[in-house]
Amino acid sequence: MAFELPKLGYAYDALEPYIDAKTMEIHHTKHHNGYTNNLNNAIAGTDLDGKSIDDILTNLELDNAAVRNNGGGFYNHSLFWQVMNPEGKGRLSGALADAINDAYGSFEEFKTAFSKAASTRFGSGWAWLCVHKGGKVEICSTPNQDNPLMPGIGCGGTPILGLDVWEHAYYLNYQNRRPDYINAFFNVINWNEVERRYNAAK
Repeated sequence: MAFELPKLGYAYDALEPYIDAKTMEIHHTKHHNGYTNNLNNAIAGTDLDGKSIDDILTNLELDNAAVRNNGGGFYNHSLFWQVMNPEGKGRLSGALADAINDAYGSFEEFKTAFSKAASTRFGSGWAWLCVHKGGKVEICSTPNQDNPLMPGIGCGGTPILGLDVWEHAYYLNYQNRRPDYINAFFNVINWNEVERRYNAAK
């Protein structure tokens, strides 16, 4: 069964003023749609056809560039849309808040560390908050469309929060001001979804 472009669950302008409608529309209908179509083409007629995206990425042969790039692009964006929502509904709480405080001391220290991972990623890539079995969380970043599900990439945990720092994710509104875009992201994080992913993965 072919992968399908997931729906956002909110309007393209719902994240304004933090992320503008035109960026969201292009990002979703052009970039994510392109990764989806290219992934389907890359796995058609192979033993990967019919497997889940998690299965494909955790057992990935890293020299398979078409699946690595497009499978990563499909997965990463699918997570990205879900960990955002209008007005950043939900707040960090419960076991996830405890895990972040244990690892980083406070939410502000976590925000600083996550922002640094995103701002210092040279070129294109992603910043991640991952969870390891047992519940420990860790921040890391990956280049291009790589993610920590891939063998030997990033922090090796399960991604529960991801921020796209490719220029196409922010350039129309923020130009070269990546730190401003990163700071804006914290206003639209869907902590309810991040916590759900944490509880499912730990």
